[in-house]
Amino acid sequence: MKVFVGLSGGVDSAVSAALLKREGYEVTGVFIRAWQPDWLPCTWREERRDAMKVALSLDIPFLFLDLEKEYKEGVVDKMLAEYKAGRTPNPDVLCNREIKFGSFWQFAKERGADFIATGHYAQVSNTGCLTEGSDKDKDQSYFLWTLTQDDLAHTLFPVGGLEKSEVRKLAEQFKLPVASKKDSQGICFMGDVSMEEFLSHFIATKPGKVVNVDGEVIGTHKGLIYYTIGERHGFEVVKKGVSSGPFYIIWKDIKKNVLVVSDNEEEILDCSPTKIVLKNVNWINEPSAPEITARIRYRGEKLACTLSVEKGKLSVEFKDPVRGLSLGQSIVFYEGKNCLGGAVMDRIIS
Repeated sequence: MKVFVGLSGGVDSAVSAALLKREGYEVTGVFIRAWQPDWLPCTWREERRDAMKVALSLDIPFLFLDLEKEYKEGVVDKMLAEYKAGRTPNPDVLCNREIKFGSFWQFAKERGADFIATGHYAQVSNTGCLTEGSDKDKDQSYFLWTLTQDDLAHTLFPVGGLEKSEVRKLAEQFKLPVASKKDSQGICFMGDVSMEEFLSHFIATKPGKVVNVDGEVIGTHKGLIYYTIGERHGFEVVKKGVSSGPFYIIWKDIKKNVLVVSDNEEEILDCSPTKIVLKNVNWINEPSAPEITARIRYRGEKLACTLSVEKGKLSVEFKDPVRGLSLGQSIVFYEGKNCLGGAVMDRIIS
């Protein structure tokens, strides 16, 4: 069986390719070029070089897939549009849907591949369920909620059943040239810059007021796109007698360019939502009951909630008020270790 492995230049995808070859698959390594702004230092050529070294060490064919245009339109532009609307998107979720399990699969399929494989820490059960990776600290099922049964039917996650420490040991056993390479951090197209710096090149911002829950102005902010609900920040305080923080961000008023904050635990809880409306819902497997658990952030705890449909829209009500819920982010549903699917958090009801 032919499998095309997305070789990123890192250890997880390299071990994935090695394991598949050992199992008897006809393996081809593919490096996918993503988009990167011209004002950032170029890093993709170094990653491609490491991916080529892995392919050489495993004696497998190596292909280069330029998806710069698709990445810019399908991931970056959509991410920037969400930030402009005052939301905080998940670019990794967009990348998986549009690039790795979209354009990459089409490329592989056209060249006779039966499967594609990635170095994600997730698993596919014999019954066609997407399940969490064995390494709880590395599990990436949260970012894979947009996949479908069709996607899972031709997708392999070779390291999903392993601990990261086991993957490192296997890399040494296979004598892979990236065995000691550090894990990459952050979003691939950003390089070694903060999200604030990245966004400042694409979205015009203006300072605005920071207010407390009573509407009193206590300070100023640098621009709403730089702040996410649930984060704690310090601000330039202008009201006498107010501490310098940090303050917990409760809400962003886009129309008024105002940030609502608090450093009072009771106020924060009172302002935390219990019910939201969802959009872009995708079910990998339908839930067996309305009562379910969900994550609202990567590696976040699973929260008890209940699903319902109101006016044709799926909504979710949490058992307790949820601190740090940020619209535009993904909510991902689970039954035990099975990832059932997810959605984008669109609007707060209460």
